[in-house]
Amino acid sequence: MGYKIGVDVGGTFTDFLLMDERGGTGVYKVLSTPDDPSRAVMTGLARMAEDRGSELSSFLGEVGIVVHGTTVTTNAVLTGNTAPTGLLTTYGFRDALEMRRGVREVLYDNKYRPPAPLVPRRLRLAVRERIDAEGRAVREIDLSDVERALARFAEAGVEAVAVCFMHAYADGSHERAAAAMVRERMPDAYLSVSSQVLPQVRFYDRVSTTVLNAAVGPIFKRYIGNLTTELEAAGFRGTLLIMQSNGGVTAPQVVAELAASTLLSGPAAAPVAGLAYADLHGERSFITIDMGGTSFDAALVKDGAPGVTADASVNRMALGLPTMEINTVGAGGGSIAWIDEGGLLRMGPQSAGADPGPACYGAGGEEPTCSDANLLLGYLSADYFAGGAMKLDAAAAKRAIEDRIARPLGMGAVEAAHGMFQIMNVNMASGIREISVQKGYDPRDFLLICAGGAGPIHAAMIARELEIPRLLVPRESSIFCAAGMLRSDLKHDFVRSYHTILAEDQIDRERASRLIGEMEEQGDRVLGEEGIPPERRRRLYSIDLRYLGQYHEVNVPVDAALVKPLDLEAVARAFHAAHDRLYGYALDREGTSIELINLRLTAIGTSEKPEIRREPYRGSDPSPARKGTREAFLTSEMGFAPVAVYDGASLGHGNRLEGPAIVEQINTTVFVPAGFELECDEYGSYVLNAL
Repeated sequence: MGYKIGVDVGGTFTDFLLMDERGGTGVYKVLSTPDDPSRAVMTGLARMAEDRGSELSSFLGEVGIVVHGTTVTTNAVLTGNTAPTGLLTTYGFRDALEMRRGVREVLYDNKYRPPAPLVPRRLRLAVRERIDAEGRAVREIDLSDVERALARFAEAGVEAVAVCFMHAYADGSHERAAAAMVRERMPDAYLSVSSQVLPQVRFYDRVSTTVLNAAVGPIFKRYIGNLTTELEAAGFRGTLLIMQSNGGVTAPQVVAELAASTLLSGPAAAPVAGLAYADLHGERSFITIDMGGTSFDAALVKDGAPGVTADASVNRMALGLPTMEINTVGAGGGSIAWIDEGGLLRMGPQSAGADPGPACYGAGGEEPTCSDANLLLGYLSADYFAGGAMKLDAAAAKRAIEDRIARPLGMGAVEAAHGMFQIMNVNMASGIREISVQKGYDPRDFLLICAGGAGPIHAAMIARELEIPRLLVPRESSIFCAAGMLRSDLKHDFVRSYHTILAEDQIDRERASRLIGEMEEQGDRVLGEEGIPPERRRRLYSIDLRYLGQYHEVNVPVDAALVKPLDLEAVARAFHAAHDRLYGYALDREGTSIELINLRLTAIGTSEKPEIRREPYRGSDPSPARKGTREAFLTSEMGFAPVAVYDGASLGHGNRLEGPAIVEQINTTVFVPAGFELECDEYGSYVLNAL
């Protein structure tokens, strides 16, 4: 079983990276099939088999591992096509899901409405019970309330049941009793229990996460079940792993019980891939950007540690599970240009998607998109898109831009296309500022790693906007996340709430050690079920802390040696330093008390990482790879000018060229503007430096 395959299902394209035992790679992209994403997966696998002159069953028999990232759950939430869900919650709190945190997200817009809750009020049913914050039963659970609620759920055709009671993180016995009745009365329903999904404080975050998990659970379970069945029927006998939002992978049977952990799984692989490519250049701090057909994802990695947050959101709904800190902007190759009511040109977030796609696809699309602008400006080739497998319709692109943008704004089609191009670059640069400048980092201090099929056209212009002097475009940039999936470890996150003051006379070290021990045992059990031997397991510890009186806490990584028993002074010093970096001040000299909120553990099962092959040095002269010239738009002053075009597959280690130039590959195009120099490194990637 020599092959490994990474699969990233996106909104427009499904990407594949095929890797053999010797480190050789094959890159594949097929149009996604939103109605059934597994069809695109099987189409891509069939294409791999065909290229090797093999039947699909014979080819899959040689595949050892398939790592799969999917947007199935994300799309379900974004489109509102979630499973019919019922909620059992404590009497008096059925409206917490709709009341949310009680904070207006947009302070000065009194018409800004919260999103509709995933569970309608008629299916949010109360149960008389109460556990207090210390885990004591104030009122025992009334199971007759549960019984009546389940009867109503059954009548309403509910497919998933979420159970979230007050303070269940302190004692989950009432939730377990309700869950047992759900399993008995509704055995086919997907069950999501808060004390298992997210056993921590903050009721809204916990109920929202539990409901999200329930609402997407049946959809994800059906999808994975169908995909697994199709793979097995086609002859696959290897291991299938699923990408999670925390940047790790896991087995399908494990993630099926925690479907919400895949809600942001696709983009989570980019920082993992970035670590591998940045390390080759001696870099540990970098920003990854991934521009596909629908969205633009940006993530910051500082000193080799990707940002992880437990305060994410999906379609404005709280998700409390640890998630890679990725800023997603509706900016992709399919982003639609439009004119707002004030007469200003806008780009996205609406996308033409895979069907019908941009106007230039010739598949019936009439909306002007980013790809149409890039074609009109000469950055894309009408004859070499997807290596020539797909011909682009330049006339359709021009017509869409003229009809919808240029004429209403009183300008020419090229001028409008250049405006679309510039707005896309500014939008993406703003997305990078949100994860860097707004968190106290200067983007100029980071290497910019560009990925995605559409990204390398815009990368240098984004870097120029942010004054970033150096960027890297991996040879497999178009399937960057798929490459990251093959380098991801198995990863599972656990949390226990323990609210106390971080002081010798306040903290119960035995309780803290017991809670940490519970998480360690849980992590070992899950990794054991996945077949990970003890020598390939490791643990990461962290603690959520805040100054007394604050609302938001800071997650502070803690060395294993400081955990059992807790070294309070060392933990406090780490918290002060982290708070100062994030907010510009620390209260270490004022004697302000520190509150401990949550204890966290990440259990990791290390995987074998594929090697990145080196290439022999081939000199600095790129002329053997030159294909010719093409008219491309450079600046408003210069307009169109002949630009050298190079075949990316023919460029080799050491080749160097100055912009303006265009490098074409089957799955992406790199635009090198004037003022930048491109050099091929020994791993087949392109390094662009500002001159």
